[in-house]
Amino acid sequence: MNHTLSTDRRQRAVAIWLLTGVAMIIVQILLGGITRLTGSGLSITEWKPIMGAIPPLNEHDWQAAFDKYQQIAQYRYLNAHFTLNDFKHIFFWEWFHREWARMGLAMVFIVGFVFFLVKGYFNKKMIAPFVVLFILGGLQGAVGWIMVQSGLNDTDLYVSHIRLAVHFLSALVLLCYTLWFALKLLIPESDQVQHVRLRNLTIALIVLLGIQLAYGAFMAGLKAASAAPTWPTINGVWIPQQVHQLGNRSFTGIDAWVSNPIAVHFIHRTLAYCLVVLVISWSFLMGSATSPRLLRWRWWPSLLVCVQVLLGIFTVLHGAQTAPAGHFGSFEFLAQAHQLVAMFLLVSLVANLYLLWPASRNT
Repeated sequence: MNHTLSTDRRQRAVAIWLLTGVAMIIVQILLGGITRLTGSGLSITEWKPIMGAIPPLNEHDWQAAFDKYQQIAQYRYLNAHFTLNDFKHIFFWEWFHREWARMGLAMVFIVGFVFFLVKGYFNKKMIAPFVVLFILGGLQGAVGWIMVQSGLNDTDLYVSHIRLAVHFLSALVLLCYTLWFALKLLIPESDQVQHVRLRNLTIALIVLLGIQLAYGAFMAGLKAASAAPTWPTINGVWIPQQVHQLGNRSFTGIDAWVSNPIAVHFIHRTLAYCLVVLVISWSFLMGSATSPRLLRWRWWPSLLVCVQVLLGIFTVLHGAQTAPAGHFGSFEFLAQAHQLVAMFLLVSLVANLYLLWPASRNT
């Protein structure tokens, strides 16, 4: 009995460590959002996973970093007015974003892993999940650099919105995987229920939310909120007509639906309305579940999706009030709150899905 209790305590300690990692991943994603909103993402033009932890320490080093930034299109066509002090401001957010991943997340996971390994808190079932966890963490850094590279040239003012979406979604995969791992150690199997219909419905909702989050990243990368800062219509119309044309730019095929800011805006709004209806309906359907924990958790997604839509509306209405590069205003604050609640919504659905996924009775 004492051995079992000791095992439970060890698993709980590991779970709390993993949940700390979940919170830190959320902060990391928010820092990525701040980096994007302040126009800081291209300020560091080199990829130095180790040596990059040290920022410029003197005026000569700062000037050298600024000189490299001056070679790309973003500086030449957008920020040519920048002084060295302006550059230092945007440099900070990109550096801090990388530093949080490098010295924050990486060190917490590595130090924690070594500590629990030495203490003998791990069992054989934890080995494979930890291998996957560290691989996902490493890949996230690589995907981030691939994204940054798309903006380090003579023509593009920003990073590719497609690569931005991949970077964002890969971070969310890491977030959800870490959460799932923690829940396996923290939630007793007696709290899980076997309900295939509800489980499949929850999976479908998460997939739809994933598509919505990808379009949220497209919105961010294309500055689509400022392209239509109106509600409930989109610049006076309910359904955009010319999705293959925007100003002098033409879009063909699927590109019209993933690269035209107005079309992306329309899809993002429409998916939001659909999610409100579906998530609230899902919460009512979950009333047929028999787990007390599931009955308590089922309303969180409904609450969060309503808050999310309201934040989205206010963000759009402030879309014409974007702050200059390096600054943070009402639009940027609302956009960050919108992103944070989106992550909470995803986490709440994944947690509910876990309760519908009993390992010993999985079908």
